[in-house]
Amino acid sequence: MSTLTVVAQLMEIAARTAPKARGQDFIVTSILEGEALKPLVDKMAEIGERTARPFFVRDSRNVAASEVVVLIGIRDAQKASLNCGACGVPTCADLSVNSHSGEFAGPQCAFRVLDLGIAIGSAAKTASLFNADNRIMYTIGAAARELRLIDADFVMGIPLSATGKSIYYDRPAVT
Repeated sequence: MSTLTVVAQLMEIAARTAPKARGQDFIVTSILEGEALKPLVDKMAEIGERTARPFFVRDSRNVAASEVVVLIGIRDAQKASLNCGACGVPTCADLSVNSHSGEFAGPQCAFRVLDLGIAIGSAAKTASLFNADNRIMYTIGAAARELRLIDADFVMGIPLSATGKSIYYDRPAVT
């Protein structure tokens, strides 16, 4: 087991134990490494070419150069029943969770999306505590969901690398 795999496992713990609205947990995680990254890399590039979004292709090159990817998502997240309106409808009763699907299933309760963001942030913080280069990528989540690499309605990915210079930040911008 590589050191970055251990870091990825610690990131899963951080995501799992991150605070969640009303103490309800809908977080799911998975680790991809080695040869399991190739289908993800290929799907990311294919999505970029198919949809004319070159940032998918750029990100696929980052994943190809990574050792491990951590996937963090939410599955079957129930409404928080707070009637806050942040999801765009007046009451939770008006929200039809997972009524449509694109790259992600939605709409989602805003508090559950916040839970996901906190879990992702906790995981990225954990990677940084061990000096593992990382970057949160929506593109990984879209491709992973299309490939069914994780059973999640909304998912993001965090690739990990340990080289002399971060491969995730010194890269060309794509417009």
